[in-house]
Amino acid sequence: MSKDRSGKGRIVDDAFRREAVRLLSTSGQAVAQVANDLGIGRSTLTKWKSSFAEADLLAGPHEDVNKELARLRRENELLRAERDLLKKATAFFAKESSR
Repeated sequence: MSKDRSGKGRIVDDAFRREAVRLLSTSGQAVAQVANDLGIGRSTLTKWKSSFAEADLLAGPHEDVNKELARLRRENELLRAERDLLKKATAFFAKESSR
């Protein structure tokens, strides 16, 4: 069990941090509101959220690989469309500036 101090000098364990991040993701409330309700700083809660998200991502294969694959394919499609649009815009402005 990992323990550290929160901004107000109290010791906070890993279970509290996990529950705070779970509350943030399921409540639909803003980070500031959840942090205020729990008596911790916004940056602390944001740091915990990032830390758990990164740990989850690095944990290995996820159960729902098909959803992740579909999300990545959609993201690739969007990035390709943005790239193509930027190529066209670059060509247009290069043509305009040479006049």
